[in-house]
Amino acid sequence: MQSEIITIGDELLIGQVVDTNSAWMAQRLNEIGVELKQITSVHDDETHIRKALDEAFSRADIVFTTGGLGPTKDDITKLVMASYFDTRLVESAAVKKHIYELYKNRPEVLNRLTETQWMVPEKAEILENRVGSAPLMVFVRNGCKNKKQWLFAMPGVPYEMKIAMEEQILPYLSEHVLSGAERQITHRTIMVSGIPESSLAIVLEPWETALPKDIRLAYLPKDGTIRLRLSGYGVMPARVDEEKRRLTELVKEWLVAEEDKPLEVLVGERLKAEKATIATAESCTGGKLAALLNKHAGSSAFYMGSVVAYSNEVKHQVLGVSADALNHYGAVSEQVVRQMAEGVRRLLNTDYAIATSGIAGPDGGSAEKPVGTVWMAWATPEGTFAECFRLGSLREQITDRACMKALIRMLQLIK
Repeated sequence: MQSEIITIGDELLIGQVVDTNSAWMAQRLNEIGVELKQITSVHDDETHIRKALDEAFSRADIVFTTGGLGPTKDDITKLVMASYFDTRLVESAAVKKHIYELYKNRPEVLNRLTETQWMVPEKAEILENRVGSAPLMVFVRNGCKNKKQWLFAMPGVPYEMKIAMEEQILPYLSEHVLSGAERQITHRTIMVSGIPESSLAIVLEPWETALPKDIRLAYLPKDGTIRLRLSGYGVMPARVDEEKRRLTELVKEWLVAEEDKPLEVLVGERLKAEKATIATAESCTGGKLAALLNKHAGSSAFYMGSVVAYSNEVKHQVLGVSADALNHYGAVSEQVVRQMAEGVRRLLNTDYAIATSGIAGPDGGSAEKPVGTVWMAWATPEGTFAECFRLGSLREQITDRACMKALIRMLQLIK
């Protein structure tokens, strides 16, 4: 089954509101075997909405809309839907009862505009919106060759949309729309690093060309890693698993992980498995690495803390970096990051430590150490290791890539 999402609202098109709904919906639809083909955003304008519906129905079995279901004049989605499906608005006793119950402790909300919410398209099936006043609408129509098509209209408020999807629309799809054969989408993802995407594609070309037509490979590069995602459509998971085994063997030289999880989660899992702890000493990354390691629940089991040593004084006075190393080699050097890593490991009494020091720019570079130069060190029970990277020319890009490089190497070093 193929689907499309239409997000409706001027606020999306002027950048006032970021569309987070579509990404969340795409993940949930994928889990139940509904393939998302396109996402479209349109103004609160009848002509635009009707055109978007026509185009979506020309391609998709299921269309989802979000937004434009409020009680104010700029919310026109319900009126457009009634016109599009050639029906009229009628009063829904069930929606009216729900709205009175919803606002029983807020009588000031019940007014002539709120009352328009219980007027619904006569041809629509109405599903309960437990947390809001806008009814959820389901339309069914016959497409070409009398093939059924569905439209689900939902509020644009993210928490209302999510509850509507979880409690009403996903169960409705499972019961009324999807069949077992159509629901089989299997994804398997591995992560590699240390090889350019184009070079990797050349390595994989013979195997990729020989893939069955119902199994596809996607390359997803980000900050020094490449996720390789195998997707099987309408095939047994065992077939996808077999191709994953072949793929993993082909890329074993660059393999980082055989599962699709954030790097910081993988590091945390390995540290917890070893009952080991970690700390960070950061200069150019300014605490970004610490934020990643502390991002997920359960991080207190392995993450002890960080020293953001941006100045040479803090590197010397807190971490114990020697004045000679700072004066002779400079803050961005192998000698300094080694002492930073060892200093924070000693200071916080951890098994592992990571240190970063670099030139994130836009100023401060030199011919010897241009912007994007980052030295990193990893202090471990087996010794301290250091490496220099050139990570681009944009400040945020440099610090993001530095964090990813630090975590990738950490994965390789944890025993």
